Amino acid sequence: MIKLAIIGTGRWGMNHLKTSVLLLEPSDITVCDANPKTREKISAINENIKFTTEISDILNDPKINACIISTPAETHYEIAKNCLNAKKNCLVEKPITLYSYEAEELLAISQKFNLKLMVGHVLLYHPALQKIKEEVVNGKIGKLQYIYSNRLNLGAIRSEENILWSFAPHDISIIQFLVDNNPTKIFAKGLDILQNNIEDTTITYLEYPNNINAHIFVSWLHPFKEQRMVVIGEKGMYVFEDSLKTEKLKYYEKGFRINNGIIEKFENDYVPINYEEKSPLTEEQRHFFYCIEKNVSPLTDGKHALDVLRILEQATKSMKN
Repeated sequence: MIKLAIIGTGRWGMNHLKTSVLLLEPSDITVCDANPKTREKISAINENIKFTTEISDILNDPKINACIISTPAETHYEIAKNCLNAKKNCLVEKPITLYSYEAEELLAISQKFNLKLMVGHVLLYHPALQKIKEEVVNGKIGKLQYIYSNRLNLGAIRSEENILWSFAPHDISIIQFLVDNNPTKIFAKGLDILQNNIEDTTITYLEYPNNINAHIFVSWLHPFKEQRMVVIGEKGMYVFEDSLKTEKLKYYEKGFRINNGIIEKFENDYVPINYEEKSPLTEEQRHFFYCIEKNVSPLTDGKHALDVLRILEQATKSMKN
């Protein structure tokens, strides 16, 4: 049985809490937040949810076997390390840590105690992306050739991290999921327009084995919200636009083929792809609890988190150089 602690109740932490009360008994949930005034917000959701301001209460409670860590990124490593050493399975919001060597240590601890370490790359649990992955594996679009992603908006500006670390982890995790490999080359370029040394817009290029390439464009200096991913294969293309209200996922049977040495274009109108409407956050939590109960490895496990973190570090190094 899952006994859950949610550590940190900022905006996303509260989303986690509101989701968890739909999946678990409220009396099986404990919330930890340093601000004692948070108790009132928690009680308004459900009076049976337990609350504490001391993380030691979580670590010392042997009944709690799962923790969702939704605190500022710079605190993830220390909190997750303490929770894992206290024999708690952990779902850590992205990025799992700020440095890959920290993530390596967390992964080693989780393996030592046979615990689940999972990162909150929530878009991998979106049913539309699950559908794209299924079709890529089934050969619907033939050989995978190119993936590009735009994640753009106006604000909110952050001073503790740049746009690459704020937005791009989502897209890197998706590309890793679809390609099922690690890039061989990484190149990034960024611009710090509003604040010195904090990039507001970046473009990252990823080269993968088998001549698969990708690029990621992220910015918080954009006049409108755009969340678009295009997955291109030799037989067709998928376009996923999560910012749209309808027809978020489309399949385009178009591209180019070589016929007797001549490159020919083929194209048909797009076909909307239906998928079951599910909350990605609900599916992420459901998966976390299932992996604990069945002792199976999560889709976004510690190894996946470490791969994404290493790509972010290499992109940052390329950008700064």
